[in-house]
Amino acid sequence: MSQIYLDNAATSFPKPPAVATSMTRYLTEVGASINRGVYARAQDAGMTTLLLREGLCKLFHHSDPTHCILTSGNTMGLNMALRGWLKPGDHCITSSMEHNAVMRPLHSLADQGVAFDRVPCNGEGYLDPADLLPLLRPNTRLVVIAHGSNVGGGIQDAAAIGKICRERGIPLLLDAAQTAGHWDIDFEGWGLSALSVPGHKGLMGPSGIGALLLSPEFAKGLTPLITGGTGSASDSERQPTYMPDRLESGTPNLPGIYGLHAAVEFILETGVETFRRREEELTSQFLAGLQDIPNIRLAGPWTLENRAGVISVDFLEQDNAEAAFCLEQQFGILTRCGLHCAPAAHRTLGTFPQGTVRFSPGWYTSPEEVAAAIAAVQGIVSGMR
Repeated sequence: MSQIYLDNAATSFPKPPAVATSMTRYLTEVGASINRGVYARAQDAGMTTLLLREGLCKLFHHSDPTHCILTSGNTMGLNMALRGWLKPGDHCITSSMEHNAVMRPLHSLADQGVAFDRVPCNGEGYLDPADLLPLLRPNTRLVVIAHGSNVGGGIQDAAAIGKICRERGIPLLLDAAQTAGHWDIDFEGWGLSALSVPGHKGLMGPSGIGALLLSPEFAKGLTPLITGGTGSASDSERQPTYMPDRLESGTPNLPGIYGLHAAVEFILETGVETFRRREEELTSQFLAGLQDIPNIRLAGPWTLENRAGVISVDFLEQDNAEAAFCLEQQFGILTRCGLHCAPAAHRTLGTFPQGTVRFSPGWYTSPEEVAAAIAAVQGIVSGMR
């Protein structure tokens, strides 16, 4: 039985062929580190790393590659921003739709004297930017928001949130785990202070690498989480003060850098708007097909406006884990079942504690595969009656 991969919200698959080719070239032909040699292969590694920073800045409308920090992934980037910025006595605002990559650091920081409040979102997962205003305090030092929900797919109005934050001098950290690569994110136009992205989801790169893009003002106020060797300023035992070295210690994930560089080049050549249209077409087909199936409910909006291709289904007359098992075993359809590391989002959408079965098509998903998934959902529901 052939399989249909519909778990791209967890990690994209397959990757563009150039990703594996580029990683293999590094592993078999380059092999050198950066900032630690002047020979040609070390220069190759250094140039590829620079080109990746420049590509990410172009993709997200950021003007300074030295302030594009390469991380081990989105969770690391969020922790770098949250733990590096917030201090005891500070206050942070987030939303009721956040992933544990934000909520667990905030709870940890709360144990150290950092307070936080959540802006409530509606039953489809959207917040009203104006609802931030009553939560603001004199000591509010940061707003952190997930741009797109990994549960319901709703996209927040980051530009409007950024305007409120900018007018009050409060930094905005945007978690773009579900939108980077297929949504036009305007770092400078939206007034962001920090943008954290994973390399392995919509950017279609390998796992174990991501990026944290920073404004100069925010970068200056960040305390590095990790210090150590950078290959620069080696005469000093103090951490370099200049970027990106100040926030990048240790030998980087160069196979990941080569792979992500190839993926970002693929996205830039294809065009973010092309990815977005593809996602809208598949999501529209999926939602239309689910519309008339009984005994299921959708967690999130039925409309396409301000919506990512994350489609969460709650099977009302069967355990969702059993439904996901049947999807794989009987139909070859691979999904994600459970709470998706976002219990607050499920509480907001009314699917806690049972969770949902999440379908997430990607760039390589075909309309025929979406049709097969819809038929499978119908088949499982029909088998329950």
